[in-house]
Amino acid sequence: MTLKLIKWTQKMKPELIKLCNDVDRSYLTNRMPYPYTEESADWWLDMVSEHDGKDGVFRAIVVDGKIVGNISVEQKADVYCKDGEIGYLLLTDYWSKGIMTEAVCQICNAAFSELDIIRITGLVYAPNIASQRVLEKNGFVREGLQRNAVFKDGKIYDLCLFGKWK
Repeated sequence: MTLKLIKWTQKMKPELIKLCNDVDRSYLTNRMPYPYTEESADWWLDMVSEHDGKDGVFRAIVVDGKIVGNISVEQKADVYCKDGEIGYLLLTDYWSKGIMTEAVCQICNAAFSELDIIRITGLVYAPNIASQRVLEKNGFVREGLQRNAVFKDGKIYDLCLFGKWK
């Protein structure tokens, strides 16, 4: 199995649409529209082309030539400008294979070298133990817990706060 993180391009739009419609959304924010349309993809790809390398690093996760996920670190603004927030998603067929652990390692290295940040923050819904483990394996430290912080699909979740420093 070969894993690569590659920059998103307009020609990858059909794969982006398929990925975003097929992914398990249980622990994702509602920022990503569903159904994920061509217009959604156009907006996102335009945003990525404008911000990549300036205040964000956005990559497709490619395994054996197939796009199976997405990962990014987006630099925050205002007094939080030295912090970036990591976010990622992966098709369920590729869970528990070490793919996301390696992708997080690669994106953190890229973000620390390309962006003017000194830390990366990860926010994980408390029941998402697998995602917490991915961050811990990459040197993220659990810094706290926000009780009843997330309302998703009719349920209330605690939110775990993780940090990694340059």
